[in-house]
Amino acid sequence: MSNSEQPKSQIGNFRSPHSLGASSDEPKKENVYESAIRSLVQVEQTFLALLADINGVILKQLQQAKLSDPKGKINPEVLDSLNCEFQTLWDQVLRNYRTLPQHSDPYKAFSIENIYIIRDKGHLTENYVRYLTAFTNFVTIRGFDQVAKQTSDYWKKNKKILQGFLNDSTSETSVAVLLYRNLHEPFKNQILQYSLILTRLSQELGECSEKGLVADALQNFVDLQHFINQVLDEASLTKILWKSLGHKARDTLCTPERRINEDSKTIPIALSSGKSSGDRILLFNDILAILQGSNDITCYNLTTVWVDCLSEEDSGKYGLGILTARKHKKKTSRSKINNSKSLGDRRNCLRIITPEEELLLHTKEAPQKALWHWKINQAIRQSLEGKRDFPLWGGSKDCQLLLSRFASYTFKKESKFKNALYEGDWNCGKPHGKGTMKWPDGCNYSGDFHDGLEDGFGIYLIPGISSDGFNCYKCHWKCGVMQGYGICEYEDDTTYNGYFKNNLRNGFGTLRGTEMRNHPFKYTGHWENNIKSGYGIWDDPNRGQRYIGMWQDDFRHGQGIVVTQSGLCYQGTFISGKMMGKLTFPNGFTLEGTFSNQWGDNLQASGILSTCRKEEDLKTAEKIQLDLSELPMEERWQGIYRPFQEFILHGCQAEMEESYLGFHTHSRKELRKSQDYLFCHRTNADAVDTAENIVGELSKLNLLEDMKHYLETAFESTQNPLGKLLKTLTLAFQATYSGVGANKHLLTMAKEEVLFHAEKITEFIKILHMGLQTDESHLCEPSDSRKREEFNSYTLVLPLILPRFHPELYMMYMLYHEKEDALYWQGIIHLGLLPDTQLLEFLEVQKHLWPLQDLTLTVNQRYSLVRDECFLSAIECFQKISTTVDPELKMITFMKTYDEIEKTVARVLEKEYKLPMDDLLPLLVYVVSRAKIQHLGAELHFIRDMMDPCHEGGLHDFMLTALESCYLHLQKEEIRNSCIGE
Repeated sequence: MSNSEQPKSQIGNFRSPHSLGASSDEPKKENVYESAIRSLVQVEQTFLALLADINGVILKQLQQAKLSDPKGKINPEVLDSLNCEFQTLWDQVLRNYRTLPQHSDPYKAFSIENIYIIRDKGHLTENYVRYLTAFTNFVTIRGFDQVAKQTSDYWKKNKKILQGFLNDSTSETSVAVLLYRNLHEPFKNQILQYSLILTRLSQELGECSEKGLVADALQNFVDLQHFINQVLDEASLTKILWKSLGHKARDTLCTPERRINEDSKTIPIALSSGKSSGDRILLFNDILAILQGSNDITCYNLTTVWVDCLSEEDSGKYGLGILTARKHKKKTSRSKINNSKSLGDRRNCLRIITPEEELLLHTKEAPQKALWHWKINQAIRQSLEGKRDFPLWGGSKDCQLLLSRFASYTFKKESKFKNALYEGDWNCGKPHGKGTMKWPDGCNYSGDFHDGLEDGFGIYLIPGISSDGFNCYKCHWKCGVMQGYGICEYEDDTTYNGYFKNNLRNGFGTLRGTEMRNHPFKYTGHWENNIKSGYGIWDDPNRGQRYIGMWQDDFRHGQGIVVTQSGLCYQGTFISGKMMGKLTFPNGFTLEGTFSNQWGDNLQASGILSTCRKEEDLKTAEKIQLDLSELPMEERWQGIYRPFQEFILHGCQAEMEESYLGFHTHSRKELRKSQDYLFCHRTNADAVDTAENIVGELSKLNLLEDMKHYLETAFESTQNPLGKLLKTLTLAFQATYSGVGANKHLLTMAKEEVLFHAEKITEFIKILHMGLQTDESHLCEPSDSRKREEFNSYTLVLPLILPRFHPELYMMYMLYHEKEDALYWQGIIHLGLLPDTQLLEFLEVQKHLWPLQDLTLTVNQRYSLVRDECFLSAIECFQKISTTVDPELKMITFMKTYDEIEKTVARVLEKEYKLPMDDLLPLLVYVVSRAKIQHLGAELHFIRDMMDPCHEGGLHDFMLTALESCYLHLQKEEIRNSCIGE
């Protein structure tokens, strides 16, 4: 193409960019808006024509060069990115041009807000930035030099065309330089044109509301000009650097996106431990590189680099200890000179912190240190943000928040994290906050870190033997080890819920083997260094056995009880898994000797069997109660109470609650569905139920009813520490006394355990109510003396916790009183056959007390045929005694029953009448027989055992005794075998 054939785009505003500033052809009175739009139309027409020529002459040839590059010297990805961004910017300019009105009439309806260099300045700027980034990437890797060599024949033929696109090119200008200039100078000039148009528009507008919009847009394009100049300078410096480095350093460090920010050859800085004066430190936009010699190159990713000025405390750590005049007043002047020199060295040092090492850099002058410190911090910040500053590098942004950040790093040195990839929060070179650590072998920890170690809640996954199996540890951690409460689910479906210490089971915990194992089991109790030790319960479903007692070194050792599914109980002393001593059977037989641990049908023993068949011995054997007298109640569940006690002593801090008291997380199967369980979501405590609020609420409550209402809610909530404690105690109680453990010979043990729990929880509540007086003397064990007071375990806690223990406890009461209740029920059935009047007569109730007026007779019906009508209100009241588990409410129900009996008698006698005992007992027997309460013996003994001792000798005690007399009366043989109708 000759010069005469060059397109019109080669002339006009591109050749004379300042011509718009003083156009004498425009009418002097032309509308300001119309003038701006006319200028834009002219500028965009010229620019679009030039872009089309550049695309045809240069860009297409660059693509051809890429295809004909057999040695791969031209980076295809970078070249494609350059072409793509060029086309994107070209398309936007074309779309913007088409929005401009082309004739004078539409100008009148065109407002300033619609001018795209004002309206869409942000989007337009973004596209220019992206294009200049792709362009400078190609520059740094010497892309134009390679293209010029690759297709030199083509460029020789078209060199004049390339020169024609520019104003000041000469024949001596190289092809590479021509390509470089043609692909960025038109864009710089176009931004300048936009700035000139906006400047003129701002001047001609005067003071108006739109002037602010114009000023903002103008500043935006001025900033863009500064940005372009800076990125071009950076690219040129980086290109020069790559050329100056050796092949190994260049191959290691050179990437299209990388830019040099600072060089120790420009502003001197060196390693304090450097042995060679030839060491070189290079700060790039993404890494800090240290070149020692020609082959040793160390790179540090800026996302995991921290820089700090060395403090006085750190000076000794790095061998920079200094003398002080205050400590060495008698030193010579030479010592003072050395002191000043050391002080200067320390003040001019920078500490570079990385995840696995720390470096010390020093400069000769303080300004050099300050500049390096500022530049490194700015580069770190931009690297973390993922973009460079606009318009100028560095700007005025604060770098104080760089200590804490989110980043990824793969550990390389020998440590517990070797080869692991960490992704998460950091603080000053150490994992700190939420994060995930992944090892190449598939191990994975997700959770909390503190000062470089696992600390807080975390989930640790270890691959199992099978391809899709793994062991899952959901635990609290302290200083890199499992410490506190945890839930572990193993590949074989065995699970452990309990406490850890130094990665080992320690304290209270439950280990459960499921039916998928050949031998399912469940152990609930105490651990020490991963072995069963202390008090614990072993459940063997296959053999139908349960062991309750002491353990040592994973063996039954000490006092223990074995309960079988058939109802048999064995008590004795175990040594290393074998029972020694005397064994008492429910039928009265005793066996003294040594027993194997194989219970049930295969019990093996070596000893002396003693038999007896005395009736009194058999009765005694049936009622015998087994206990663990060598192990006081307060020592049995220390593993449950100790964490709660420590939680109180530490002030009920919310961050410690889960570690001490447990938590809930997703199951292992749910985790398997999502391996990216990064932040370990689990059920969090409600704001209302936080530990601090417990103290606050309890300290404000003075009335007993208010405290009951609060505790009722607290005990029902698994988010409340008190609720968590009660839930754990309930699980331990069920593990002991449910199923196989529901044995009448364990009733006393179970009853004492419930009463102890009530007193112990009351002790804790008293401490919380006093406002956390954390003196351990307040945590004394409950005393045996139970004085009457408004605030005690029987009035406050026992009624609220009994529903949790009642099913297992009441079952043992029923079993214990099974025979008595059977006799009682025979009497109930027998007396139930009698009509009301006949039963009253049989029980010798005085006839003047009979409420015959309450009987409603039908036609031809006689009084002697009416049944279940007399004292009906008292009967219905007494039947409610089984609707509550609270012994106090049961007694209140019975007292109301007594009141109903007296009301009925008073109505019959038409006067107030206090029943003497001789009249009361027959009427009570009548009411009880008609109420038909099953297991009344279990009910009465439950009330007696759980009743507040303050009622002893009082009215409640007296009335309960009367009721017990009725129960015994109904068991009598003359009641059960009397001849009805005779």
